[in-house]
Amino acid sequence: MSRSLSFARSLAIVTAAALFAACADETAVAPTEHSPLPVQLAKLQGIDKDGLIATLQQVTARYHDLEVAKNDDFVLLHPCENRPGEGPVGIVYIHFGRLMDGIIDPNAPDALIYEPAKNGGRPKLVGAEFAIPYGLWTESGRPTFLGATFQDEEEFGVYALHAWVWRTNPNGLFAETNPKVSCGEE
Repeated sequence: MSRSLSFARSLAIVTAAALFAACADETAVAPTEHSPLPVQLAKLQGIDKDGLIATLQQVTARYHDLEVAKNDDFVLLHPCENRPGEGPVGIVYIHFGRLMDGIIDPNAPDALIYEPAKNGGRPKLVGAEFAIPYGLWTESGRPTFLGATFQDEEEFGVYALHAWVWRTNPNGLFAETNPKVSCGEE
């Protein structure tokens, strides 16, 4: 890729991320005026939680290198988040194309969760995330996946489900936060 094309692509991604971040506390990710698309679950054919973990680890293994994730169109959604009274989440990088396609697919998670490295090193991949913008969800109640209920994330206008496939979570595979993740505040 030429240097000017690479710069233009990077500038477009940074601009989109900045606009999204600036509006995140006021506007849902998916406009509610549009006709909602039906959310689809990928064909799971007998997949269970162990199969989900194996699948997510296989498809996200290359994203241990954050630069590879960025080159595959994942952009920073927010820096390391430590929710008061709940615990740490981590740094989230989102893939807007996957988020807006209306499909929940273990082979193509919507976001990646990283833990910042100590001493300025490379962030560590700790999990993946599935998300459904409010405007795409047409059913009553919150979505579920493999028996887990998505969390309501009003600040981003989505229902989300974290899957801690690279960092064991004593609170469970699909818990919203993970006490074994650190935002470096200790």
